[in-house]
Amino acid sequence: MVRSIAFVAVFYINTAVFLLFGSPLLLAPRSWAMAGLRAHARTSLWWMRLIVGTGIEVRGLENLPKGPALIAAKHQSAWDTFALIPLLRDPAMIMKAELGSIPFYGWFSRKFEHILVRRDKAAAALRQMIAQARDRASENRDIVIFPEGTRRPAGAPPDYKSGVLALYDGLQRPCVPVALNSGMYWARDTFLKRPGSIVVEILEPIPPGLPRAEFRKLLIERIETASEALRQEALSEIGGTAKPADRATPATVENKVKT
Repeated sequence: MVRSIAFVAVFYINTAVFLLFGSPLLLAPRSWAMAGLRAHARTSLWWMRLIVGTGIEVRGLENLPKGPALIAAKHQSAWDTFALIPLLRDPAMIMKAELGSIPFYGWFSRKFEHILVRRDKAAAALRQMIAQARDRASENRDIVIFPEGTRRPAGAPPDYKSGVLALYDGLQRPCVPVALNSGMYWARDTFLKRPGSIVVEILEPIPPGLPRAEFRKLLIERIETASEALRQEALSEIGGTAKPADRATPATVENKVKT
């Protein structure tokens, strides 16, 4: 707990330093600002490894296409929002529009040309999101979305929204599923951070052009099956057992997808 408190303090100080002293980057080229964003992510990961003892292992980097792609990642922790940045070429994140009104954070989000979505605008928001995603992809950028829309506890049943389907249809680009187990080390419902190794697994891309239902089923099966395997791997590292009701196997994941 002491290490967790120390890391959280350092993490927010580190973030504040980058936002305040990096504010001149708001007037610089976007590539310079993105370099600052990557530096913030790397220093945050370094501090977490140093203070808490939590590292990162990345698997499947060879699965990232050379051209722009739709990156659909599992979302279990605040860790995901910065730790995935250095792994990608030039990511444009799908974010809720409310974040754009936060001083400095919102200003930089607009500078990075992330895609801010008004979730209360339904169809109009989807059209705007697709148009902006196409624009970013035309600049050779990856489009990153958390398909469930918000953080979900590790082992929770999948709750995938329609936004990823609209992007898949609208972009006509490969979709790269990403599994992870960050929620086992930096959970959303506890202050405690656990030592160990967070694993990010970049899975085989799904080609464009599949029917929506087929794409959705394949996406969920790949992400959920791999994320569950990583959760079990984390349990063996940090100690403990999964509750029977929480355990997910490929068969139970398929049942969840059908529902």
